[in-house]
Amino acid sequence: MATSSSGPSDASTLAEQLRPALHRIIRLLRRTSDDAPISPLQNLLLVAIHDHPGIGVGELANLERVRSPTISGHLKSMEAAGLVKRATPSSGDKRRVGLVVNESGQAMIEAMRKRRTDSLAHALAQLSPESRESIRQAITALNEIG
Repeated sequence: MATSSSGPSDASTLAEQLRPALHRIIRLLRRTSDDAPISPLQNLLLVAIHDHPGIGVGELANLERVRSPTISGHLKSMEAAGLVKRATPSSGDKRRVGLVVNESGQAMIEAMRKRRTDSLAHALAQLSPESRESIRQAITALNEIG
């Protein structure tokens, strides 16, 4: 039985071509954060807390697939640096403490995103208009994957 160009074989070939390209782009974006005052894991946690205000430590560990004891040390450092704080949720349940990003943490996220966007924009500016248009056309499909 022949496999059509839209079948599983085509998807596997495309995945093999796409994976290294995405890996290089991720490395490019990470390099722009090398001078950040927090570790890459702390940066990841900070963004997750920002995106899920009030998230608990256990929930955060599950979300990021990291053990709770590993996260606890990082959260203590982030709290000491004034990036996050623990807060009682609006439900008033004093037993449940959630994490929220404060103003310093928000400013750090915005600065990191700007550096990454600027770095990516610089790389994109080096491409031909046709290549940039190809990337623009692929954005919808890439968002569907993620």
